[in-house]
Amino acid sequence: MPNLDAAFSAMADPTRRAILARLALGEATVMELAEPFDMTQPAVSRHLKVLEGAGLILRRVEGAKRPCRLAPAAITEIDQWLDMLRVALARNYDRLDDVLAEVTLKRRKAKR
Repeated sequence: MPNLDAAFSAMADPTRRAILARLALGEATVMELAEPFDMTQPAVSRHLKVLEGAGLILRRVEGAKRPCRLAPAAITEIDQWLDMLRVALARNYDRLDDVLAEVTLKRRKAKR
């Protein structure tokens, strides 16, 4: 995904996150996606347009319907970016564990 900023900006809205969560269960039409929300179908369509523009969902034409689904490549790229952060945090925690172990060892030796 060329623009993580657009993806995270799109996901900043709770309605869009709810739509993505629903699409994680499988493909759905605009009407199916609109059901749980107290908003019009055109309002949901505008949310879908933002998600599509951010590369998070894909839409196809099936007669009069436009089913939506998650864009696997976009989700994978976000996950890879988050994984980089997870690795960095794990390294930080490992260094902290080493420092704490060293402090504990010094305290034990000082008590003797």
